[in-house]
Amino acid sequence: MTVLDFPSRERFARELRRGYDIVGISFITPNFVKAREMARLVREISPGTEIVLGGHGAAIEGVEELIECDHVVKGEGIRWLRRHLGQNPFAPLVHPSLPSTERMSIFGVPLLGNTSSLLVPGVGCVNGCNFCCTSHYFGLRYTPFLGTGRELFETARRIADERGTDGFFVMDENFLKDRERALALVEEMEREKRFFRFHIFSSAEAITAFGLDNLVRLGVTMVWIGFESRSRQSAFKKNVGIDGKALVRELRNRGISVLASGILCMEHHTPENMPEDIDYLVELEADFVQFMLLIPLPVTKLYREHQHRGLLRDDLPFEEWHGQKELVSRHPAFSAPEPERWIEKAFAQDYSANSSSMLRVAETSLRGYERLAAMPALDECLDTRMRNCERQAREYGLMVPVMARHAVNELERERARALEARLKRAFGPRGMKEMAAIAVLHALTLRWKLRVRLLGDGIQPRTIVTRYPAGRFEAGLMAEAEPPAPDAVSAA
Repeated sequence: MTVLDFPSRERFARELRRGYDIVGISFITPNFVKAREMARLVREISPGTEIVLGGHGAAIEGVEELIECDHVVKGEGIRWLRRHLGQNPFAPLVHPSLPSTERMSIFGVPLLGNTSSLLVPGVGCVNGCNFCCTSHYFGLRYTPFLGTGRELFETARRIADERGTDGFFVMDENFLKDRERALALVEEMEREKRFFRFHIFSSAEAITAFGLDNLVRLGVTMVWIGFESRSRQSAFKKNVGIDGKALVRELRNRGISVLASGILCMEHHTPENMPEDIDYLVELEADFVQFMLLIPLPVTKLYREHQHRGLLRDDLPFEEWHGQKELVSRHPAFSAPEPERWIEKAFAQDYSANSSSMLRVAETSLRGYERLAAMPALDECLDTRMRNCERQAREYGLMVPVMARHAVNELERERARALEARLKRAFGPRGMKEMAAIAVLHALTLRWKLRVRLLGDGIQPRTIVTRYPAGRFEAGLMAEAEPPAPDAVSAA
């Protein structure tokens, strides 16, 4: 069995010529055209091969008539595929060892070391927000792949040993919702004296219930929170009673970066009241902010409601269902070109008010270090977390003088200089090696700015190839990466 992530058209075709009984294409709705082209290539090159469609794109109504295929798998597909192959659908799962990201860089400056690994503890979410395709796609329930703290720990340890990094990006819609499992993972790490770092998704109510100090012990370095909106008309249960600004502040004080996600052009929004929600998200002062248009993706409750009311547009191709340009539904308050302008305005407002995200992340790391360093005594777990904050603050801190030179406005320049002074107080004056490194970083940043001006900021990831020997699964099998090709077709 072979898995290709982000194959180019040529690379995918070359793999097809090896001869396969089944080809599975996992895709999201905006990648509809890519999935259709991949299916066409299968029929052209290997006409006897079965085509199985899966992923969130499989929720598109009538997708089996739109893309050439033999089967469409909706929801969790591991057990379906095992049944299809005549295997035991409930056999133990072995998590693959994969990178979670293609590259790490700040302003075009590459960060050294291995990228974080991917960890998928389970799929789905019981919260059932009306717009959430993840929650609805998996039947408004959570299906765990790693059901206990011990299973999480053993899987993380194996992958960390194989890839040489203790950092993980956790693909789980609401990781802290299972509070007992997450606490058990903390206990396992402390007992084994092996401490991992995690980037997670979680709702505000689950974070509050888990406890912010527990997040530090767990090793969470970034959390993605759906704040969505402050408006009374769109109050989601997960945010009821939550002081968003206070929550973000306390998380950042603990060295935990926050990505705050919000939705624009919701049903109650008008040009008069939407600035209130933009102001709210900007005033959270999170490290990152995602502004997304309201998109009723197939399978969601919102999609069914808009379909019933005759609001869905039939003139918008699926590749535009990404939430950063046009609305999928007709909105009485916004004409077709307006949503994109609102999105651009919101991002510009956040950047102007709060400065670059990497400056915020550097400050968050320092805040976490300062808090832990001020404590009278630290156990081994917290000492490890303090050293992690220190390492990240020092590493990102090298970019602070670069940020000051290329600041978006005078406010960012002042913040960068103030942060530089705090770094000096915390870690002492910079040595010759650090000063030399900063000079190199300036040069690399200028090179990146030139590249963006001439070629844009698009980056095609390399193809990740993972091969599993027929008839058996080797837990330690590693993925290999191939360089990108100009005609890349992603099967994400």
